[in-house]
Amino acid sequence: MHSFILDNNVLIKYPQNRTTPIQHGISMFERDFKKVFQSSLKETEQGDNATIVIRYAEEDEPVFHRQESYSIRFIKREKTVMHVVGSDDLGIIYGLLHISNEYFGIDPFWFWADLEVETKEQVRIPIKNYASIEPVVRYRGWFVNDEVCLIGWKPEYPPTEEVWYPVFEALLRCGGNMVIPGTDLPKHGIHFHLASEMGLWITHHHAEPLGAEMFLRAYPGEKASYKENRERFEQLWEEAIIKQKDKKVLWMLSFRGQGDQPFWDFDPSFNTPEKRGEMISYVINRQKELIEKHVENPVCGVALYGEISELYKQGVMKLPDNVIKMWADNGYGKMVSRSQGNENNRVPALPDLDDKGLHGIYYHITFHDLKASNHLTMFPSSSTFILKELQNAFHHQADKYLLLNSGNIRPHLYQLDLVSEIWKNGTTDIDSHLDSFINRLFSTCQEEIGKIYKEYATCTVSFGGYADEKAGEEFYHHPARIIIGHWLTGSIAKRAEKLGWVPENRTFDEQVSFFYQKCTEGLENWAKLKKKCWKVLAQLSDKEKTRFRDQVLFHVELHESGCLGFVRLCKAFFSFKEGNYPVAFVWASKSMAAYSMGVDTLRKSEHGKWKNFYRADWLTNIQSTVDNLDTLRKYLRVFGDSPDFFLWYKEYIMPETEKYIYLENTHREPLSDDDLAQKLEEKFLENGTI
Repeated sequence: MHSFILDNNVLIKYPQNRTTPIQHGISMFERDFKKVFQSSLKETEQGDNATIVIRYAEEDEPVFHRQESYSIRFIKREKTVMHVVGSDDLGIIYGLLHISNEYFGIDPFWFWADLEVETKEQVRIPIKNYASIEPVVRYRGWFVNDEVCLIGWKPEYPPTEEVWYPVFEALLRCGGNMVIPGTDLPKHGIHFHLASEMGLWITHHHAEPLGAEMFLRAYPGEKASYKENRERFEQLWEEAIIKQKDKKVLWMLSFRGQGDQPFWDFDPSFNTPEKRGEMISYVINRQKELIEKHVENPVCGVALYGEISELYKQGVMKLPDNVIKMWADNGYGKMVSRSQGNENNRVPALPDLDDKGLHGIYYHITFHDLKASNHLTMFPSSSTFILKELQNAFHHQADKYLLLNSGNIRPHLYQLDLVSEIWKNGTTDIDSHLDSFINRLFSTCQEEIGKIYKEYATCTVSFGGYADEKAGEEFYHHPARIIIGHWLTGSIAKRAEKLGWVPENRTFDEQVSFFYQKCTEGLENWAKLKKKCWKVLAQLSDKEKTRFRDQVLFHVELHESGCLGFVRLCKAFFSFKEGNYPVAFVWASKSMAAYSMGVDTLRKSEHGKWKNFYRADWLTNIQSTVDNLDTLRKYLRVFGDSPDFFLWYKEYIMPETEKYIYLENTHREPLSDDDLAQKLEEKFLENGTI
């Protein structure tokens, strides 16, 4: 087969009257071209001498009738010319990015994985017409949620184009077409505007229906009750509609409550499912009326999130026709209702097979729930688990929309890539996909690295009775801080209600023992996996060592240090209960040191352009756990070392020859917590106390 050759002599002709999305697509393509060929792409306005022609489809071309599609055609006259033909703006953008990926070798995550681009003198493209496939999922994209790392990465707030552009670019390169760009960010930020400029559909957080200002932010001090403040709520909604009416918007109809809580938590008059369902139904239908007042043929969805899906299942809600009903997983990838507080009803969160209409899903590969979720680390269950859940959702006709919680992007590249394959094709071969993903990131040790990725999900702690209840790194931090707080407030005689979700616990001692058991088991698994990581690391080049640390070892270290810190915290508690306060102090100090290793892991990953990337670790908040341990050990030192804070030194460390002859008015300076802990540990190790 003959080849079409691209080199630095290429002349390209673009469409006249370029739209803003097309201009962004061209900018990405030209930047890719310059990286590969080390020269700028030359533009021509004459189609006769062009090497590449970028254009919209004509009416007699098949791609014309398919939204967001493209074809690549080779037309031979005096010379062969490659035509990149798009049905619309996104079609052209996808066509350009297909060439970048397939032939230039520009990876969708080149920015996020620090992948170098190989320079070339020429690129050969088979002269064979190509047409894009129609993705299985019509609306597919990311919810950039709990995005504190993106917020804290640079000093400017809200984040600027420097932060958002690589996010939206990666989404486009993954074939996405829709985004919720951030959570409750100031409305003057660039995020919505830039996403729309780049050709993406905009949709909304279920807690911010229609993208409107939150009521209490617009009307501080007023009661956030639609029943009492209907006109003000509707004014906010209509203002948001008017502001967005000329953009591509998938309007999210919802009425949950302020601060992402059910409205009936603040209005006890809604005390039955029927009353709640009636109010939600009325509001959703009213929102759709307001949209239709300003927008012709709007695309609308309804968020059946949390308890709202339960009301829908109970048949107490009346939804408008022709809206996409959005079902959500529980945060751990299972399509059941998420837990609320200590309740975990696990109501199936998929439409019945005979539930006609349009359906889609909101799915988490990263989550934040103050319990056991993964925010900084990779999804804790297997890729096979994700595939089965998504395929089951598609089987239930929930394939019109797939919104993926993408978090801070950088820690979640593997699962983001996996789901992009599934939303295009409806399935994937897990092993082949993993091999391909790893080969894109590493040039050696691919088989060993693949085994580590697979083993990762077998190492995560199972904290409940269901297969999806697998722990992310928050499992080691939020519960640990709850235990410390419960302990320090003198409440250990009763169980910690905030840990009521822990299975089969009746007392605080049993709650602590549960975490001790789980983290002890987990620690052994993570230590073994870390050894395998270090073995691979020794065989990689310097650049690939850094990438392996950031994309693989990073996650293992956060789990291992978290497990180790929690085990030591539990040992501190057990020693405290026995009245062995110096040993409890040592274990608390050792726990603090282990958790500090997690902070070190974050800092090591902040090289080059990633400086300060984890500065805003406010959700898992490893540093807060370290600080809590510091408070705990100071508290423990009061038990027996107070008031002079010299007594433990005298009892355990001071030479016997000095103990009875030193003078009280000249005794040495009290040791710092760190120094005392180190010396006590040495003594206790020597005599077998620990």
